[in-house]
Amino acid sequence: MLEIGRIGKPHGLKGELLVSITSDRPERTAPGAVWFLDDGPVTVEAIQPYQHRFLVRLAGVSGREAAEALNGQIVRAEPIDDPDALWVHELVGATVATPDGRTWGTVAAVLANPADDLLELDDGTLVPVGFVTDGSGLPERVVVDPPPGLLGDDEDG
Repeated sequence: MLEIGRIGKPHGLKGELLVSITSDRPERTAPGAVWFLDDGPVTVEAIQPYQHRFLVRLAGVSGREAAEALNGQIVRAEPIDDPDALWVHELVGATVATPDGRTWGTVAAVLANPADDLLELDDGTLVPVGFVTDGSGLPERVVVDPPPGLLGDDEDG
């Protein structure tokens, strides 16, 4: 399961919830989507954007008390099978190389960051995921094309 968000506080008296979703996949925020909470799967009955979050009605959650019981829970979902997509979790363990073939270490973790997720290399170096240009070698290798100086090299080579 992939973590895609977190449930916030109830909104109103009918069981609606404020939910922060970190996925940019539209199928995650559509009626009929299946989310997994602590007690198992739930179906999204209605959802709409609301002040940088989503206002959500889940099947089986009717009333403020039921909604309050979900406050703070992590929202998870099944991975989406998309052969053309590069999934951030697949980068962990990959060797990082530049287009010219130089290697810079291994991805130890992927850190959530508001501007762009960051690859944390095994030596502590941080590389924005936006610099990944080729993930076709995953899970063994990923190519990044960072600006000069980011990986400790200089502009003169």
